Amino acid sequence: MGRCNGRCTLVGFCCLQLVAALERQIFDFLGYQWAPILANFLHIMAVILGIFGTIQYRSRYLMMYAVWLVLWVGWNAFIICFYLEVGRLSQDRDFIMTFNTSLHRSWWMENGPGCLVTPVLNSKLAPEDHHVITVSGCLLDYQYIEVVSSATQIFLALFGFVYACYVSKVFLEEEDSFDFIGGFDSYGYQAPQKTSHLQLQPLYT
Repeated sequence: MGRCNGRCTLVGFCCLQLVAALERQIFDFLGYQWAPILANFLHIMAVILGIFGTIQYRSRYLMMYAVWLVLWVGWNAFIICFYLEVGRLSQDRDFIMTFNTSLHRSWWMENGPGCLVTPVLNSKLAPEDHHVITVSGCLLDYQYIEVVSSATQIFLALFGFVYACYVSKVFLEEEDSFDFIGGFDSYGYQAPQKTSHLQLQPLYT
């Protein structure tokens, strides 16, 4: 029962991670955030690998999933620092999220709760094929929405990492127990050999 509870809990956390990653992927696509889109895709693949490893009792897949979660926590910590402009990070200067291919920001910048977008006509600050807007009245700034999203991802990843290590350890112990108790190698198992029904009789001359 303990093993089933650990497996079921891990599958549950993986499903929550999958839903959260898909939700985040949609809004990153809408905001043309190419770096997060790539990271989200890799995360979705890793979560699916973790679910498969849990259901199929594959400890190696769970270890790979756990290693990825460490990288995922680091990536989300960087996103939090980026949107809070920790250190020398600046959203006005660094367009890391779009690989410096465009000036797009987070989708929540213009579509946050209560935000009112007003275009600025004939602005000299606008580059070619771009327009300047002002955003006001937001109940929650887009930076904090992105920070909350990344903090949620870190929370789920930490719990997933703990349970992945636990379930992987249980699987490894079961494999060792099988080799000791019921494994073929433990008893020096050999396949049965066919015996001939012919009997040799002494030859008298």
